[in-house]
Amino acid sequence: MQPKIDHIQITVNNLDEAEVFYDQLMPILGFDLNLKSKGKVPAHEFEVIEYFHSNLIVGINSPRSVFAEEEVHRRKPGALHHLAFSAASEAEVDSAYEALLKTNANIVAPPLLYPQHGEYYYALFFKDPGGIKLEIVFEKR
Repeated sequence: MQPKIDHIQITVNNLDEAEVFYDQLMPILGFDLNLKSKGKVPAHEFEVIEYFHSNLIVGINSPRSVFAEEEVHRRKPGALHHLAFSAASEAEVDSAYEALLKTNANIVAPPLLYPQHGEYYYALFFKDPGGIKLEIVFEKR
């Protein structure tokens, strides 16, 4: 078996707000919004929006009503610490940064070399409107 992620489902605080953000983010990452789908799973009390790419499916889910007011904290057990997307070059990271500046992304750290993460680790860090940390990285290996 080859290690390859098929899909990732992330629960967000506010699905409507998140959809606006992810509709802007996903094309920057190479996803085609024509392949986006929406669904409901009443038995599990959630709605889902999925963004399809041949390499990966990313889904955003509504929270259960009892958790809807909880704050995102990436250090809670079971929480997503952050999600990093791989870029093909520094220029691709820089281009994504320029595009993200036109969204409501919360830029945590601009594109720079972050040698504490690797000898040549060029990345940009940002958060979605609900506080989920995301990254776009290029690393020479």
